[in-house]
Amino acid sequence: MSVAADAPTPNRRWKPDTAVGRSRERLAWMLVAPSLLVVLIVAVYPLFETFRLSFTNKRLASARETVYVGLDNYRILFDDRIFREAFLNTVTFTVTTVFIELVLGMIIALTIHSNFRGRGAVRASMLIPWAIPTVVSATMWQWMYHDVFGVINDLLVNRLNILDEKVAWLANPDTALWAIIAVDVWKTTPFMTLLLLAGLQLVPGDVYEAATVDGASKWKQFWGITLPLLKPAVLVALIFRTLDAFRVFDIVYVMKKYATDTMTLAVYTQRETLEKAKIGFGSASAVIIFLSIALFVVIYTQLIRAEEM
Repeated sequence: MSVAADAPTPNRRWKPDTAVGRSRERLAWMLVAPSLLVVLIVAVYPLFETFRLSFTNKRLASARETVYVGLDNYRILFDDRIFREAFLNTVTFTVTTVFIELVLGMIIALTIHSNFRGRGAVRASMLIPWAIPTVVSATMWQWMYHDVFGVINDLLVNRLNILDEKVAWLANPDTALWAIIAVDVWKTTPFMTLLLLAGLQLVPGDVYEAATVDGASKWKQFWGITLPLLKPAVLVALIFRTLDAFRVFDIVYVMKKYATDTMTLAVYTQRETLEKAKIGFGSASAVIIFLSIALFVVIYTQLIRAEEM
């Protein structure tokens, strides 16, 4: 019989066939059970309740009877112009920020991965924007964008003479969302860089040495060695940043509150659930966020599986 025939099927779940193996498996389940119970309590049950409430007319602190309304909340949701704008803003925010942060993160990671004097200080300082609390950084940038006292207008108009007049970056619907995107890129690019840098450090150095001996340029080494070996790290970074960006709330809420030109799905859900006390309707919006994120996760997971095959 060949060795290939004796090899276990990769997709088949391994089961212990001895008493010791079965005992260890039971012990493993006993050790994992408390963690699974916590997950069920803090994650699965609230998720189930959100789905259930999305089919009701439940209101916060209301004495009226809660009744099931079927898909009415979802029908009203998709007929709402503000919800559609919030969904488009969320997709625009997610796609733009993740793409820019991936490009900038890759450039910065490749730069600080090389050997140069002061590399440790540069790596530490790079994390400062990410370490600042979002509320603090959003408020700081809100003042920097101020059309009268902001340093950005002062720099572009008075110092560099790039603009003829000052711009109300956050008050102008044409620039408000992009101004917030710029803030998120400034704050979160270090996180993307950190993930990519961890992947770069796993690439063996002798591969580059062999490529250099063969006469491959740095550009060819990047496309032929670095990027293929870095794909798992890139996919993981994309998953984390996409999940985080699609449910963005704090930075948008601090800088623009409930303004429709920058409203995201998370801000819309918070307004409907708490400000308007419509628990059922807000739960339907939350379900849309969950399903959208789940779709992204499925796509990225399939890409990872295809990469591993």
